[in-house]
Amino acid sequence: MERNELEALLNPESLRLLASLREADEPRDTAALVPKLRKAGHSAETVAAVLGQWNLRPKALDKFGTFADRMLFTKAGLEQATRLAISSHHATRFQQAELRSVGDLGCGIGGDSLAFAGLSLSVRAVDADPVTVAIAGYNLQPFDTVTVSPGQAEETDLDGLDALWFDPARRSASKRLNNPADWSPRLDWVLKHAQIHPAGIKLAPGMDRALIPEGVEAQWISHHGSVAEMVLWSRELARPSITRSALVLSPRGTAELTGAQDAEDAPVGDLGSYLVEPDGAVIRARLIGDLARRHEGVMLDDSIAYFSTKKPVSTPLAQCFAIEAVIPYNLKRIKELVAGADVGSLEIKKRGIDIDPAGLRQELSLRGSGEKTLIVTRHRGDRIAILASRVP
Repeated sequence: MERNELEALLNPESLRLLASLREADEPRDTAALVPKLRKAGHSAETVAAVLGQWNLRPKALDKFGTFADRMLFTKAGLEQATRLAISSHHATRFQQAELRSVGDLGCGIGGDSLAFAGLSLSVRAVDADPVTVAIAGYNLQPFDTVTVSPGQAEETDLDGLDALWFDPARRSASKRLNNPADWSPRLDWVLKHAQIHPAGIKLAPGMDRALIPEGVEAQWISHHGSVAEMVLWSRELARPSITRSALVLSPRGTAELTGAQDAEDAPVGDLGSYLVEPDGAVIRARLIGDLARRHEGVMLDDSIAYFSTKKPVSTPLAQCFAIEAVIPYNLKRIKELVAGADVGSLEIKKRGIDIDPAGLRQELSLRGSGEKTLIVTRHRGDRIAILASRVP
């Protein structure tokens, strides 16, 4: 968002118009709304600014729920903002550690600061981009415990703060910055301050694990089946004897698996009646072996993140499938298996075999009414195909 767009948005006429669109729940047909709003006497600049926000609203509602109704966004800021369900978890960690003030150094549009303030933490929010700061200031204005100001994290006065929260910028315009020395603030600077202050550091879930320092808790967080982030917790924010954790937030509930270190895999064994696929957070945290042992499971293969059990597994930490048939991986036999199984809707999953699921689907005849899952993977090094049903 450019400064002139911000000025067009932050005026009473634009804010009143945006509120009226929300209340009327207008259809999101921008082409039809433009002439309607222009005919009502609104300037082209006002209409453009308001409809820019209106078009972002569906994604904003998905991330922030009803809080989105009184927030403003930039496209990039909304894309990078933490979901409220996850930022609430962040804030709870600070509250449980009895930390009363936090510096949000790289606050973006204010998503995490919103959660911090919601738990009565005092927040000093800083961002390097003036437009983003103005949006964050608007979003956080209901809270008298929050200050928002422009500035570089490295130049921020940290006196009086109990803890720090970092979300280093890992993009420049549309370019992803792979070198941590290019992030803002730099990762080495962030880690230095995390040794001095209790800190939470939000990072990409696929970040090179070699960059994780000793003495911190690395937590991978999954939301509705997608691994959203990895957070490093230091000092009072890190839990004793835990260096790896996987937190899963799903429609089936919330669950966490923790470990003192990466877990050793369970032994490879014979297939039981069920195949279990750990959530991506469990896989990223390398706690698959602990989850398998908890359910008396055996791994399918030394290189595959599936395990098998004799009994069904019910946990948000994994998906469970009842095995109905197992055959060697062979296209002709797979066609015969699917054709004879009354399948109308087929989910195809793969792990350890390089295939194109969409291409495989085109080879199969789905003429039945049932719902099944086809899993192509490896067992003891051999390629296999499993026809299964999801266990609720």
